[in-house]
Amino acid sequence: MKQLSHLNHAGEANMVDVSDKALTSRHARAEAYLSLDKLTLQLITEGKHPKGDVFAVARIAGIQAAKKTWDLIPLCHPLMLTKVEVLLTPQWDPCRIHIQTFCKLSGQTGVEMEALTAASVTALTLYDMCKAVQKDMVIECIRLVEKQGGKSGDYQRSWDD
Repeated sequence: MKQLSHLNHAGEANMVDVSDKALTSRHARAEAYLSLDKLTLQLITEGKHPKGDVFAVARIAGIQAAKKTWDLIPLCHPLMLTKVEVLLTPQWDPCRIHIQTFCKLSGQTGVEMEALTAASVTALTLYDMCKAVQKDMVIECIRLVEKQGGKSGDYQRSWDD
């Protein structure tokens, strides 16, 4: 079994030293879904939600979250992200919002956690903005979709699972 990289020789939590790793281009994509009622989705997409532009606020929250991942997730490195993108796509059958995030940099460590954090916080922000209208929304399927670059190689999610 492969040893966890965030444990030292004594089994204690430890931030990985990446100082000897080469600078390489890296990117990651993640996604999540927020399931909600048709009426709530309609309020958002028609710009009639009482809290204003829900998508704009959620998009900014996701971008900010990616930039602050190192502050939120223990042992993550502070990264100089060169791109963060958050896409929000309303889907009507089933009724949900598809959240897609993309993070990119040239660095010594990957950006998977930044993409996943962006997707998570975007979903949480959508929930927060809409909870006055609907409380039984469900955040689902927060997952890594793709990553490229780094020592561990590339990853592409299999859509069979």
